[in-house]
Amino acid sequence: MTKLLFCRFNMDTNRVEVRFANGSAVAIDCIAVENEYGNTPAQRAELDWLLYNKPLEYAQMVLKGEMEHYLSLGCAHGRLED
Repeated sequence: MTKLLFCRFNMDTNRVEVRFANGSAVAIDCIAVENEYGNTPAQRAELDWLLYNKPLEYAQMVLKGEMEHYLSLGCAHGRLED
């Protein structure tokens, strides 16, 4: 993969936008990812947390096909505190 220049979550389009040094770009449809992997409220909350806090890691997991494995680990970033 070529050098990454830019990565951000665009709230207006609900996409993670990634641009590379070779001029290529990727826009990840977050609704499609959520429909595919967000089977529980906890998983949807985790996906939202990633979008807002770590869009680069979100994009990397989607592009490498690692999102299902990540969510299976039961991460708790998106959970509300009691």
